[in-house]
Amino acid sequence: MGIRIVVRNATLGATLKMDLAPNETIYDIIESAAEFWKKDPRAYVLRKGKSLLSAKDTVMEANIMNEDVLELLPDPEGG
Repeated sequence: MGIRIVVRNATLGATLKMDLAPNETIYDIIESAAEFWKKDPRAYVLRKGKSLLSAKDTVMEANIMNEDVLELLPDPEGG
C-alpha cells in the first residue's frame, strides 16, 4: 500500500501530490519534485513540520504518513 503525500514548493506556493513506497528515500522525493518544477534537486531540502529531513532516510525511517505535507525548500547551506 502506498503513502500519499503533498509536496509544497515553498518558493512558488504550488503543490504536488505524490504516492510513495515505504522504501523510497527523501532524496527520491526531492528529485521527483525538482524534476516536476524543473529545478536542480541538489539545491533543495525537504522539511516536515519544523524538521529538515535527511536525504538518505527512507519514507519509513522519516516517519512520513498518509496525507503529510512536506515543504520543498532551497537548501539553507547551498546546493
